[in-house]
Amino acid sequence: MTMVFNTGAALLDAIVLSVVSMEPEGTYGYRITQEVRSVLNVSESTLYPVLRRLQKDDCLSVYDREYGGRNRRYYKITEQGWAQLGMYRNEWSHYSEKISGILLYGRTSEKSCREENEKEL
Repeated sequence: MTMVFNTGAALLDAIVLSVVSMEPEGTYGYRITQEVRSVLNVSESTLYPVLRRLQKDDCLSVYDREYGGRNRRYYKITEQGWAQLGMYRNEWSHYSEKISGILLYGRTSEKSCREENEKEL
């Protein structure tokens, strides 16, 4: 199924940071690509610039490790990256609640959405 909603740069950054944060020692580019592609239809050529930008912004650190006779580039979330991810998660929580409220319930206020959700439970 093709996603009809555009994925903006901030959302892509948030998803990549979240994927990288799942591995304490970091993870390599191909694996990041596979994880992101499991939820979004994006190409590798889209994701590698995101990784470079996050590295430039000090949200990711990079190191190489030998694997099967070749060097594999690993990405690890930094302290700055954790702070950015926390901000993205907070923003996403508020944003998705508002969007869900209007798309699913025809409501624009958060309170109305919460009340409706509580009734369903």
